[in-house]
Amino acid sequence: MSPNPSPLRFGYGTNGLADLRLDDALALLADLGYDGVGLTLDHMHLDPLAPDLAARTRRVAHRLDELGLGVTVETGARYVLDPRRKHGPSLLDPDPDDRARRADLLLRAVRVAADLGAHAVHCFSGVLPDGTDEDTAWKRLAETLTPVLDAAATAGVPLAVEPEPGHLLATLADFHHLRRTLGDPEPLGLTLDLGHCQCLEPLPPADCVREAAPWLRHVQIEDMRRGIHEHLPFGDGEIDFPPLLAALAATGYQGLTVVELPRHSHAGPHFAARSLPFLHRAARQSAPLPPHGDPSATPEGSSTP
Repeated sequence: MSPNPSPLRFGYGTNGLADLRLDDALALLADLGYDGVGLTLDHMHLDPLAPDLAARTRRVAHRLDELGLGVTVETGARYVLDPRRKHGPSLLDPDPDDRARRADLLLRAVRVAADLGAHAVHCFSGVLPDGTDEDTAWKRLAETLTPVLDAAATAGVPLAVEPEPGHLLATLADFHHLRRTLGDPEPLGLTLDLGHCQCLEPLPPADCVREAAPWLRHVQIEDMRRGIHEHLPFGDGEIDFPPLLAALAATGYQGLTVVELPRHSHAGPHFAARSLPFLHRAARQSAPLPPHGDPSATPEGSSTP
């Protein structure tokens, strides 16, 4: 039997391997058996602001191809644009020049994703700025994302917006609000972090997956507890993973499901090695059992129940 009978394709985020060179991180993930990588554009991993981005991207694309790794491009680097403000500036900032800097990062990410053959570009809204009312913030978000969505449509790479606890766009309902505000553009999709579903969505995580299925373009996964936005290694939280993975597989989702443990980067290789077997076990437990007595269920001489 294959170690992973699930149709799901598992990846690991480079934001959880920040102490490794990118080439070393990619080789590690390939050696461990991952299907792909969630590549966060950051100063240590394919810096989006350094010179010769296109040439460096081509080298990474060649390396991914050599290793047989799929990729999605993530844009959640903490200080890539501002060394003093975490995730700043955002798409919601009062200063239009600051909003334009964030939009430029996303435009660069779309170009990188197209050159890498990535299946999506991930982004999030940002936190509501002090002194800004929600209606104004939603207008800023829609206006600033519009040229990015146009670029994504031209590149053929979906933009997958992530509901992030504490941000303006924090829930699945908020994603649908943005979608309706923008007129439901085809390039706009959803990044669903399954831990966030456990953290704050009113529906159970498996039901969130089923509800979100038509818009799923990228998936992140980790363990989490209700009401606490803390990304945890598998088994340290409250999520029941077999039914969750079964629900995700049943949607027909074809992209990567990427382990998201950015605060465990100090021991990234350990957690990368530990996470994939956990997901494979959960996928086996979620797979439907063959009919009773099916002679193909247990090969002759096998001790597998």
